[in-house]
Amino acid sequence: MMQGTLAGLRARHADDVAVLHAGLYEDVATRSRAGSGPWRPIAAGAGHSPFEPSAPSDDVAVFSVVDAASGSLAGDAVLWGIDTHNRSAHLGISLLPGCRGRGLGAEVVQLLCRYGFTVRGLNRLQVDTLADNAAMISAATRAGFTLEGTLRRSAWVSGAFVDEVVLGLPVEEWRRMSVA
Repeated sequence: MMQGTLAGLRARHADDVAVLHAGLYEDVATRSRAGSGPWRPIAAGAGHSPFEPSAPSDDVAVFSVVDAASGSLAGDAVLWGIDTHNRSAHLGISLLPGCRGRGLGAEVVQLLCRYGFTVRGLNRLQVDTLADNAAMISAATRAGFTLEGTLRRSAWVSGAFVDEVVLGLPVEEWRRMSVA
């Protein structure tokens, strides 16, 4: 487990699936904003939930987020699109509704950076999020990410095209922040 002050990252357990599915997938409005494809009705017990543990992979690292104070499940965190040639990856987080607004998101982003840069030896991490996702943009910028651009009208969300933003963090900038 990678432990921070407020949160920790651990491997996904089978027991996590029902909680994450109910709290993060069945909320259609939120899931439609978080996923890159359309929401589909999927039962948590059918073995098709996006939160099902899967075999280890070189191109994705999936974590469950744990609240350090209570030890309870707090959400989902992932490094995805891990490119071992260019040593880069994307990161994403989703916190359960009761865990939002307490600073866990910023720490989870920092823990994913520590994992990506020190464990996986990556050179660059990237966040792709909707332009109005103030919580993710704040968590990323607090961790050192810089806004690099806007992808205008690039995401189909609830019947309309909306803007996405890209934030990036090279390892040398992260190291400077980590030392400070």
